[in-house]
Amino acid sequence: MSPDDRGRGVADPARSLALLWGPRGPDARSRSNLGVEKIVLAAVDMVDADGLAELSMRRLAQALGVGVMSLYTYVPGKAELIELMIDTVYGETVGPDPLPAGWRVALERVARTNWELYRRHPWVLRIPVGRPPLGPHAMAKYEYELRAVEGLGLTEVEMDSTVRLVTDYAEGVARRAVEASVLERESGMTDEQWWRVCGPLLGAFVDGARFPVATRVGSAAGAAHGGSYSPEHAFEFGLQRLLDGIEVFIAARTAQAGVTPG
Repeated sequence: MSPDDRGRGVADPARSLALLWGPRGPDARSRSNLGVEKIVLAAVDMVDADGLAELSMRRLAQALGVGVMSLYTYVPGKAELIELMIDTVYGETVGPDPLPAGWRVALERVARTNWELYRRHPWVLRIPVGRPPLGPHAMAKYEYELRAVEGLGLTEVEMDSTVRLVTDYAEGVARRAVEASVLERESGMTDEQWWRVCGPLLGAFVDGARFPVATRVGSAAGAAHGGSYSPEHAFEFGLQRLLDGIEVFIAARTAQAGVTPG
């Protein structure tokens, strides 16, 4: 196991897959009812509350009331633990009900579900997931999301690309929202408070005649958002424009295939 640029280890693929797909329930041999699932859920609760930087096997063992070596009986290291944590929270995106009828409303739900996931668990955005954990919840998430574009005349690669376009969009805007929250916490000032201070001061320096469009548009946007940026507005506005673009693409593909889009 070697460290990556975030200071955690890189999980061994064979060991990680065995853990992801293996049993996670309580171990009958454990007096504390310990098991992989209990360890993972405790770790998720810890980083939700305190951030990823505070996660350690020793601190997690203390929270569970067991010795640190007991954890290593079930999870061999922090890298494997984090993969299990990501796979577990991915399971939150798969609802008990099927996606709604119609590809547009289905993709919209996919986007919102991912947006909400990252807002609940912002620490996921701090972990490089170019190679996501190939666990059961991650696979169920992928299956669920692909059903939004099933039967539209798209190729398999186009189905994958369309879903990833939507999920990557939600991740990107959520990342900006989380960064804004961190800045607010560290500065002790909300974006609205910052704008109330900086807006009038900026007006004393900026020549409206030199930057007429920026001055007009920036002032209107600042007044509308109560600050320099609104993650919620950005998500809603961008999502609809993204879906508009996908609609054009799907219409072309379904016309070629002679399929009526849902």
